[in-house]
Amino acid sequence: MRNKKNCKNQIVLVSFAAAFSVMIFSGLMADRKISTVEAAQSEVSAATTEVSMEIASAEISIDDAVVASSIIEPQEEVVEPELPYVVTEYETAVTMYASDTINVRTGAGTDYDRLGRLSWGSQLEVTGETDNNWYEVSYKGNTGYISGDYVVTEMPSIPYLFVGDSRTVQLKMAVGSTDKAYVAKVGEGYSWFKNTAISEIQEYAGNGTTMIINFGVNDLANASNYINLVNSYIDTWINAGITVYYSSVTPVGSYPTVSNAQIESFNAKLQAELDPRIKWIDSYSYLIQTGFNTSDGLHYDKSTYKNLYSYYMSVVATDI
Repeated sequence: MRNKKNCKNQIVLVSFAAAFSVMIFSGLMADRKISTVEAAQSEVSAATTEVSMEIASAEISIDDAVVASSIIEPQEEVVEPELPYVVTEYETAVTMYASDTINVRTGAGTDYDRLGRLSWGSQLEVTGETDNNWYEVSYKGNTGYISGDYVVTEMPSIPYLFVGDSRTVQLKMAVGSTDKAYVAKVGEGYSWFKNTAISEIQEYAGNGTTMIINFGVNDLANASNYINLVNSYIDTWINAGITVYYSSVTPVGSYPTVSNAQIESFNAKLQAELDPRIKWIDSYSYLIQTGFNTSDGLHYDKSTYKNLYSYYMSVVATDI
């Protein structure tokens, strides 16, 4: 009996120990689960806090940006430089003309940059004028300015008119005709000058024209006729505003029908007897001194004609 009772007690103790072990194990598992949950909750809480801080920071940055953008910095007033001239604008553009080869500038004065260049006789669209004698013009889509000294209301007379024979024809071929006109014909002399050239001069020459006559090499015997014809028209030409020059017959090379001695005699007579209001150009002496090139003894090469033209212009410039 006693053995049965002891066995029963042992079973109870074993069962109690097993139950107690289960309780301890369950408690440990519960504690571990709680710790894990608490750790997870702590991580979530930390992450949430970090996100909240980032959102708060972003909101602060946005608020700062909004505030910053709402602050308008004061703008400095742009003051245009005062021009040294006053422009009076026209209600409508006026057509005028260039009386010489002229520069178009960005402002009304020679100190301003050059926009371009216009030749004699160019038509201008004038939009205003300044108080320092310049005109405001429309130039290639821009506003430009031209000195009033070179602007006229009507098509101007040609600045330079050359009248003569074949040598004048070849002068034209060498130097062009941008601001120049020519009344000349190959092989002609006094008769053509009197019957044709005189009337053609009126078509080109006018107030401000400089006219340079160079006849004689084809008919040196007509010296007196040339003198009388030119002298008879000098009043008409001067009254029309034309400045008249007579250029001496220039030298020849080896030529069968004309000699330099004959040319010198012709020149001396014209220089002595032409009206003193007719200006003399001693182009004969110029080419004798500087030299000239000729292939046929009578006519020159292009280089010689260009030199001769430059000499003409230097004489005219000296007389201005």
